[in-house]
Amino acid sequence: MKWVQEFKAFALRGNVVDMAVGVIIGAAFGKIVTSLVSDIVMPPIGLLVGNVDFSDLSLTLRAATAEVPAISLNYGMFLNTVINFTIVAFAIFVVIKQMNRLKREAPPSEPLTPTTKTCQFCQSSIHIAAVRCPNCTSTL
Repeated sequence: MKWVQEFKAFALRGNVVDMAVGVIIGAAFGKIVTSLVSDIVMPPIGLLVGNVDFSDLSLTLRAATAEVPAISLNYGMFLNTVINFTIVAFAIFVVIKQMNRLKREAPPSEPLTPTTKTCQFCQSSIHIAAVRCPNCTSTL
């Protein structure tokens, strides 16, 4: 039973829960970006380059036969995936940049006031309020 309690403590720790929420939100964000690229960005680009549907672009390496399906390189789908990645990477960059901007910078620490000074005659370190050096007995 001890391992169940250890697992419960691990699973309910703040970092694990935060990570799980991040993964779920990231997956949902990925679906949104995929839809954005497939349904919003790529159709106008395809229209501009001559009514091309990028998801259908492929290079057939071997034609289909009765028993074997065709083998093709789907470079149009790869292009969609690259654009997906670029948009997600840019969005993450913007979010992290804003988070870094919002981080509170530690206020600069005030310089410490000196508590000692150097005797001009014997170069020993003495208290700042001293009027006579305890080492060489010079008047300061």
